[in-house]
Amino acid sequence: MTFQPRMQNKIQGFSVIGGVHRRLWNGIVADVWDVECASYAGGYYVSRDPRLFIMLDKRGPGSRIKLTPKAQSTVQDTEIRPISYVPAGMEVWADLTDVHSMRHLDIHFDTETVSRRLMEDIDPSRLESPQLLFSDERVLSLAQLVAAECLNPEPLHDLYGDGLALALIIDVLKIAKAMPRKRSRLASWQLRRATEFIEENCLRNIRLEELAGLTGLSQSHFSHAFKASTGIAPHQWQTNSRLDRAKRLLVESENALTAIAAETGFADQAHFTRVFRKHVGITPANWKKAQVA
Repeated sequence: MTFQPRMQNKIQGFSVIGGVHRRLWNGIVADVWDVECASYAGGYYVSRDPRLFIMLDKRGPGSRIKLTPKAQSTVQDTEIRPISYVPAGMEVWADLTDVHSMRHLDIHFDTETVSRRLMEDIDPSRLESPQLLFSDERVLSLAQLVAAECLNPEPLHDLYGDGLALALIIDVLKIAKAMPRKRSRLASWQLRRATEFIEENCLRNIRLEELAGLTGLSQSHFSHAFKASTGIAPHQWQTNSRLDRAKRLLVESENALTAIAAETGFADQAHFTRVFRKHVGITPANWKKAQVA
């Protein structure tokens, strides 16, 4: 499902020139607007999603902004401070006098989709804190590149504009690199139950679902916790258990390698030899000779 901006406004005195230039990316909508303004233009805007407003070009000196319809508006020079971040649901009023025309970039984004792409939740305090009319050369440079891609009659690969827009959001919200979370380990009883089960059943294919069920965890949680506890994945523990049995048989019996391979759950002698050499470093035959030397 394509994300679409959800916005309400009541404005007057604006005439769009040439239609809106819109690009849709993964959870992000970028619009470039060229508008002519009457002697007075203004109104209010409110969006159900967070958005960035960047003034790219303006002719005329006037511009006023206020947060409520009853508040006294103040003159703001949008040429010096052209960038605003407006949180979801925040109503912003604007009064424009002596502005003849302007071009601006609007970027709306879906917080759930962007959080999923960043693989972490965005700090709610950053999402809810407005940043109205500020200046930042790096943000403005990114915005100009995004706008150029919106206006490009032959757009580049989606990853280009998408990456620029996502970088713009990250920069404005100051989303830092998350510290890696330390994986929790299995409780001692969970580890004992899982390893005993693996060793008892190592000759057959053990499903991850079985091991997770023994410990009362989801398959993903169990897999990560097992590796955090042992340093290896469950399937590797099972392979090691098979190899331990094979080593005992190599030392304690005179069975042929084909028989030992069958007794320890390997497909055939070639499979047994390949796995043994990969994990032990030498072939089963050479390992056996080394034990009796």
